[in-house]
Amino acid sequence: MLDYSFDDQFKIDGVKYVCGTDEAGRGPLAGPVVAAACILPDGAVIEGLDDSKKLSEKKREKLFSEICEKALSYSIALSTPEEIDTINILEASLRAMRRSIEGLSVEPDIVLVDGNINRGFKQKAVAVVGGDALSQSIAAASILAKVTRDRLCEELDEKYPLYNFKKHKGYPTKAHKLAVYEYGPCPEHRRSFLSFLERDREKLEGWLAEKREKEENGL
Repeated sequence: MLDYSFDDQFKIDGVKYVCGTDEAGRGPLAGPVVAAACILPDGAVIEGLDDSKKLSEKKREKLFSEICEKALSYSIALSTPEEIDTINILEASLRAMRRSIEGLSVEPDIVLVDGNINRGFKQKAVAVVGGDALSQSIAAASILAKVTRDRLCEELDEKYPLYNFKKHKGYPTKAHKLAVYEYGPCPEHRRSFLSFLERDREKLEGWLAEKREKEENGL
């Protein structure tokens, strides 16, 4: 449960600015991984703030605007599919988080990192497992990252309409996997995430046959 006093425990020994950072998009087959960093002012209360995964799209959009208005500083950054394929998704996620922190207009004294890995940060960094449901600054960062990535997927949907990115946001749904199998990957697909094309070929062929049969029958 989100605790509005959680971040305050780190404001000791001269620590004034606590930054939360989180990412969105580690699991999808396509698109960037997006990270955000956020520093909220003392006493900030944002009604309904929570882990972005627990909120509706409409609620996230509303909170996105309020977070941007109330934050002392926030920044959003990403790592590309090419980077993900080159250095792996974990390292790309950490890189995006570090980039988001570098983009802040206020230098944080400490960084709270969602998850269990906190390496490579210039500032003192504390890993917080399940942090997006505990820390208000991490929860705010999770919403900024999620909303931004969803918006990017809507742009990808316009550019590559065959894959229906607007609906699945790049995640490995049955329809998405089938589209990649049927049409091949687009430039935004993470090549290192497409091993299913060979591993599940028989299953994919069955799905494709079912789809074409429905199309022939006007279903």
